[in-house]
Amino acid sequence: MSKSVERVRQAAIAAGLDIEVRQMADSTHTAEEAAIQCGVTVAQIVKSLVFQGANSGDLYLFLISGPRKLDLEKASKLTGEPLHRADPKHVRKETGFAIGGVSPLGHLIDIKTYADESLMRFDIVWAAAGGTNSVFPCEPKKLAAAAKAQIADIIL
Repeated sequence: MSKSVERVRQAAIAAGLDIEVRQMADSTHTAEEAAIQCGVTVAQIVKSLVFQGANSGDLYLFLISGPRKLDLEKASKLTGEPLHRADPKHVRKETGFAIGGVSPLGHLIDIKTYADESLMRFDIVWAAAGGTNSVFPCEPKKLAAAAKAQIADIIL
């Protein structure tokens, strides 16, 4: 198990969340690939998107359903500043995760997190566990609580 996957497991334990990390045989880099590997709809895949504040330089994490797109205007209102996609190298350095394996849990830094309310309609969602082929299933409300995410309408 990689260091980043173990960090996710430990963060889940610390948050009182019981997860089972699953290592998939093929890529889960995209929501579509993850859905195939997990045997669920793309909507049940949690995309972890990292954006950077244009004024503060702070990183923000947005958890959204696989086929959905983040509404930057809504997200900017929540964070109080304009946002842009964070550079992948900066994301890896600050969070400890590479793009495609960014987990809702286990970041190297405290990161303000927002979860889209549309995820809450599912009994189970699947999220990245710190590696491009590592995922875990979880109840969305428990995941949002463990990630200290504010639940909001953040999609187009």
